[in-house]
Order: sequence, then C-alpha cells, then structure tokens
Amino acid sequence: MITKKVNNVQEAITGIESGMTIMFGGFGLCGIPENTIAALVNTTISDLTCISNNAGVDDFGLGLLLQKKQIKKMISSYVGENAEFERQMLSGELDVELTPQGTLAERCRAAQAGIPAFFTPAGYGTEVAEGKEAREFNGKMHIMEEAFKADFAIVKAWKGDEAGNLIFKGTARNFNACMAGAGKITIAEVEELVPVGTLDPNQIHIPGIMVQRIFQGEKFEKRIEQRTVRARN
Repeated sequence: MITKKVNNVQEAITGIESGMTIMFGGFGLCGIPENTIAALVNTTISDLTCISNNAGVDDFGLGLLLQKKQIKKMISSYVGENAEFERQMLSGELDVELTPQGTLAERCRAAQAGIPAFFTPAGYGTEVAEGKEAREFNGKMHIMEEAFKADFAIVKAWKGDEAGNLIFKGTARNFNACMAGAGKITIAEVEELVPVGTLDPNQIHIPGIMVQRIFQGEKFEKRIEQRTVRARN
C-alpha cells in the first residue's frame, strides 16, 4: 500500500507557489483546513486565486490570507460575514467571481470526475451567463460552465488513514467531498490519522486514490460563525 502520509503541514504545502489556483474545502468556518491556511499565512506566497464557498471571517480561515493581501481573486458564491472581503471587493482591490452555489459545487465535482464542462439553467439571463455558450434543452435555456482547473485542492476531514481514505463528520462534509481529487494535488488535513485497515470501508466517503498528501492537524479551534441559542424559560 502506498502511503500518502507527510510529517507536518509544512511538508504538505511544499510546491505551492505564488500565482497558483487553490481550492479550499469548508463552508463558512465549518470543515475548513485551519492548519493549512495558517501555514500559508506564514509564507510570502501571494497572488493566489482561491476557490471556496466564501472566505470565512475577518480574523480566521481565508480571512487571514485576505488580510495579508495574499489573494488576488476569489471564486465563491457568498461574501458572508467577512467585512474585509466585502471592502476589498467593493474597492476593486480583489477580483471576485461570484458563482451560484450549486454551480460552484458542480464545477468542483466535474473536475473531480474528469468532466470538462456541463450545462445548467442556473444564471441564464443574468450577468453569470455573459460570454458563455447557451443551449436549449427540453424547452429550457442552459449555459455551459467549465470544470475548475486548480493546482491544489486542500480539504479537511474527521478521520483518514495513511493511504488517504477519508471520512467526514456531519456538515463538515460540505465542499470538502467534491473538492477532494479536483485539483492536480489534493492535500487532506485530518483530525485523526490512523493506520491502513483501521477504517470501515463502508464508512469511507473519499477513497485514497483522490488524495496525494495527508497529515494530522492540531489545535483545531472549530469556531462558530453565528451562535444561536434557545432563550431560557
């Protein structure tokens, strides 16, 4: 069995360079690769194109890369709770490609499956469709969307083994599942790394063939983006 294990996050991000396109799993602050993002913040890498549902919050997740002006373009579906993201977008400092959320997910999945493009009705007749091929299917107009082309895909999983097999927990499955294998190199950051043969094959969400590097993260904060509690009686 080929092992995909690397010793630490610094080894995992080897080869990431300025100007590259990188996918980041997660939704808001749920299931984001915290350790990998923090490691990139501590580098001089810049001019990144980031594909992610959103950019987290100002002081955590991709918001940290935005603060250091390491991102030149965001491809996402949601500005979210990140005031710096909003400021950079409105001021023209940051190139932003807003994409319908389902289209964003499918462009990831298409890249994962090796499908170069697909047609979707989402966005037809809006700015999203500008410059894109349109066709009619069953009486309804669709636009063609191309699969993403990313140098790296960085995902976060609950458990993984040294062969790269991954299990996600709850809603942290989100964009992580469709981004794994969607880049030329996939880095998996996991909470628990176990020997091959430990995981139940029936519980594995992503097979190891889609992962090139895997490491065990540490000191996960798992912040809550919007805390909602029930009023006391």
